[in-house]
Amino acid sequence: MRNKSTDSSGRRPLRPGSEPLQVNILISGGSVVNAEAVWDHVTMADRELAFKAGDVIKVLDASNKDWWWGQMDDEEGWFPASFVRLWVNQEDGPVEPAEGTSEVQNGHLDPASDCLCLGQPLQNRDQMRANVINEIMSTERHYIKHLKDICEGYLRQCRKRIDMFSDDQLKVIFGNIEDIYRFHMGFVRDLEKQYNTEEPHLSEIGPCFLEHQDGFWIYSEYCNNHLDACMELSKLMKDGRYQHFFEACRLLQQMIDIAIDGFLLTPVQKICKYPLQLAELLKYTAQDHSDYRYVAAALAVMKNVTQQINERKRRLENIDKIAQWQASVLDWEGEDILDRSSELIYTGEMSWIYQPYGRSQQRVFFLFDHQLVLCKKDLIRRDILYYKGRIDMDRYEVLDAVDGRDDDFNISVKNAFKLHNKDTEEIHIFLAKKLEEKIRWLRAFHEERKMVQEDEKIGFEISEYQKRQAAMTVRKVTKQKALSQNSPATNSPHQGSLTEGHSM
Repeated sequence: MRNKSTDSSGRRPLRPGSEPLQVNILISGGSVVNAEAVWDHVTMADRELAFKAGDVIKVLDASNKDWWWGQMDDEEGWFPASFVRLWVNQEDGPVEPAEGTSEVQNGHLDPASDCLCLGQPLQNRDQMRANVINEIMSTERHYIKHLKDICEGYLRQCRKRIDMFSDDQLKVIFGNIEDIYRFHMGFVRDLEKQYNTEEPHLSEIGPCFLEHQDGFWIYSEYCNNHLDACMELSKLMKDGRYQHFFEACRLLQQMIDIAIDGFLLTPVQKICKYPLQLAELLKYTAQDHSDYRYVAAALAVMKNVTQQINERKRRLENIDKIAQWQASVLDWEGEDILDRSSELIYTGEMSWIYQPYGRSQQRVFFLFDHQLVLCKKDLIRRDILYYKGRIDMDRYEVLDAVDGRDDDFNISVKNAFKLHNKDTEEIHIFLAKKLEEKIRWLRAFHEERKMVQEDEKIGFEISEYQKRQAAMTVRKVTKQKALSQNSPATNSPHQGSLTEGHSM
């Protein structure tokens, strides 16, 4: 069969996600059609396949142009067609092409096709670069459609049902998805302006990423919120009304057969995909190409964005541990750790002298972002800690102390450093047992300030919802311990995963 996409020889390019009919013809004709994963695919939906770049998936059905059904090991499920490259009969040798499909040479898809296929002969660099550019543009257009479906198909309909959803619930479930949609419409609009339809390899898209680099940080808020969204959705889905409502939204918007949590995962996957796409683009961009240095710079920028987002996500997954640690410390006073902090950076035991008292005391110190917590070990039960105060790191500067006589405290010091209050001139001095320990503490304080600055840059913080969830987890764990030990939870071993000398 011929149509406008057929070239003069009657061949049709076979590209993942664009010509699923041809893939199905190959499958029905007895060909083994495998797909090599180009990017990682992380999924939280039951009917989706999760895989890593380089994994091989056997394609079983390609009826839908965006999502194919495949098998990996003994598991079957949906996977995004744009995440893979095709490989036909790689184990069985050459096969005859089915009528209306691309020719197959050496057991692989036709090298004249614009598909980047595993094992195919190397094409010229311009064609390979054009392939990557086309793939980037295609995935961006599909992604905009996904965002529109979420905002108009789900969120807009949810807002109409005030009997089912509160404003707080919708904020948790959808986060700042509308901000991402608006940002991405502008980004794709600028990408389209840079896209050379006649000669895609000449397109200069690197500057577009650089011009919009600050805008990509809005993904941090969304990714940080995503775990809460999944938890809130999971609770709602226990009620059949919500299951039917979300399914009705999907059908009304004519969305693909993927559950709402699969749609909400898309932005998380998307931001992680950019470094992989840009690395592929740089690979096929000659150094004398006008776009080369911009693509290289864009790759570095997007790597940093995704690295920071992944780091923030990891920190949020650890806040339960911090809340549990605080619950284990006796005589706690003042605000909770999570009101200001989200990461334990370093911990250890040192001697400490506070200027007004001048008496050395042995304490265990826990350095979090924004604050240093002081604790005292129980004299008999050394695993039990008592709260003894905290130091606001936003108000203090760290000063090295030279071995010898210290003028501020009029004592002889070794392996020491100071914390100096920039407003009140208060000074604390700390004495480590070894020089190596002092150096580790100084590095930790430097890391703490760096983390605070980066958090301020992207607006990272723990939401009230996340704090409440952590508190609920603590109460649940405490109750379980009390029941299992038949004694107050405070009599059980403390410190948990917050060990001396290590960051969490």
